[in-house]
Amino acid sequence: MTDWQGKRYWLVGASEGLGREVAFCLSRAGAEVIVSARSEDRLKELVEELPGKASYITVDVSDREAVEKAAAEAGELDGVVYLAGVYWPMKASEWDNEKADLMGEINYLGGSRVVGAVIGGMIERGRGHIVLTGSLSGFRGLPGAIGYSASKAGLMALAESMQADLRTSDIKVQVINPGFIKTRLTDKNDFTMPFIMEPEDAAKEFFDHMNTDTFKKSFPMVFSWVFRLSQLMPDWMYYRLFGSK
Repeated sequence: MTDWQGKRYWLVGASEGLGREVAFCLSRAGAEVIVSARSEDRLKELVEELPGKASYITVDVSDREAVEKAAAEAGELDGVVYLAGVYWPMKASEWDNEKADLMGEINYLGGSRVVGAVIGGMIERGRGHIVLTGSLSGFRGLPGAIGYSASKAGLMALAESMQADLRTSDIKVQVINPGFIKTRLTDKNDFTMPFIMEPEDAAKEFFDHMNTDTFKKSFPMVFSWVFRLSQLMPDWMYYRLFGSK
């Protein structure tokens, strides 16, 4: 179990949903929590509710200069958790460039910007902890997931490249890939979502993994097997099972 007392963690994308609940997990464990998102009102409310030392910094992760300014304001950090994300269901036949761009901008490039803004300091100090939030939808392309699957796959690959470079250092890299979580994002779906979790339960799984030294976690476990096994399927089998009917 990690000793969180006095550690300083910056959570980006923490104003609601999974990010909010992970902030509570860290705060209860004794970490100082700095929360970021675009909504100042929600961040203020969260900071007032957190049981431990907490502060907030508003930031738009689509703006690289704003991210770098926020990272400088956050100061010396023990860890960073990237939880920001946007989602719209989208079929290739209903392509919306604006929404597709935003999913790439927030889900992947935002994570890259945040990591790029903090990793130099961690390397200089010789320690740190970086956690990126992937998705089960990032293992292979899914129907109706234009923009989202690709952006999460990119973030997951980013974490894998970081792990390849840093695995022998004292900078711990982790990627956590949840399934469906009941949030304002999944409320947009009009299909049955298997194994859907409440944010509090998902945050517990998320935080439990942060307490380990293992690189990757995908959950719910049984549901994640479907996606991991899909990577082994030949294309003809995969698209027959997972493609649009």
